[in-house]
Amino acid sequence: MKVTEREFGVLDGQVVTEFCLENDNGVRVKALDYGGIVTETWAPDVTGNFTNVSLGFKTLDEYLAHSPYFGALVGRIAGRIENARFELDGKVYELTKNEGENQLHGGPNNFSKTIWDAASLERDDEVGVVFSMTSPDGHNGYPGNLDVRVTYTLNNANEWKIKYEAASDATTVFNPTNHIYFNLTGDVAKTVLDQTLQVRSDRIVALREDSIPTGELMDVAGTAFDLREPRPIRDGAASEHPQNIIIKNGYDHAFVLNHAPNQVDARLVDPQSGRVVEMETDCDSVVIYSGNQLSGKFAIDGTPVPKYAGVTMETQGLPDSMNNDGFGSAVLKEGETFQSETVFRFTTI
Repeated sequence: MKVTEREFGVLDGQVVTEFCLENDNGVRVKALDYGGIVTETWAPDVTGNFTNVSLGFKTLDEYLAHSPYFGALVGRIAGRIENARFELDGKVYELTKNEGENQLHGGPNNFSKTIWDAASLERDDEVGVVFSMTSPDGHNGYPGNLDVRVTYTLNNANEWKIKYEAASDATTVFNPTNHIYFNLTGDVAKTVLDQTLQVRSDRIVALREDSIPTGELMDVAGTAFDLREPRPIRDGAASEHPQNIIIKNGYDHAFVLNHAPNQVDARLVDPQSGRVVEMETDCDSVVIYSGNQLSGKFAIDGTPVPKYAGVTMETQGLPDSMNNDGFGSAVLKEGETFQSETVFRFTTI
């Protein structure tokens, strides 16, 4: 196993570095210190042929020009916050708005737009890169100087692990994620509609038309959101359920996870190539987004990126929990340490 580095570009006079993690099986994960962006993930099909199974650009300029959050770390808070405000310990915090009246993914110049400090690591059983940064008190309206560390590792079990750690000098809120888009065909011109997805969840967070949670945890039974058994992503795109329609036909919802010992939380399969991604996490939910708002307005390697070109598995706490009772807590108290881990395992049928 090894870690290599190369210059990916220059931003405001600062070099952006791409780290390549490679195991003994040939599986590779490439990531930038800009936004912690995963640019490529290489995995084999059933015949041993490798291809890149995630969406990403070849140049820094493309990441700066387009904002689909391909492979990026987002925070401080993943997802949308209603009216860009919340109350904490009796004080109302007004946040920077970047999606109408709401805030999305931590606001402008969030984690995905930051050059992180980065250092490679090599151990007997894994290789990786450690990203670290401090989000200053008041940035985008959030309280506390927040020290964040995110570690990506790859081992010979073909497991890409993401470990999040954070501490703040004042009580604050924190709910990060990684926004990787998978397409197990390896061909951006092909959609993910015929790939199957299984998620251990019997409830989703219902959404309003502006994608803000209604506060309801909706039972998935009898709907295209019932992914307890594998079903094609196409079912969500074709469904006439109001929750599928309001997010432009497909999925863009937090699935409340029913964790079970020795069971994966989600499993994405491409029946044609036989590639599989299994996901395990300690987070309360995973946001499944089927690329409904991709529209061909930009390209990867000259190929326009169509609707449904990729699907995300964004592990996180329930969205906008500060403004919804029963959604758990995103509060990180002064002196406490936030820790969370997500594993993506690349395998075949």
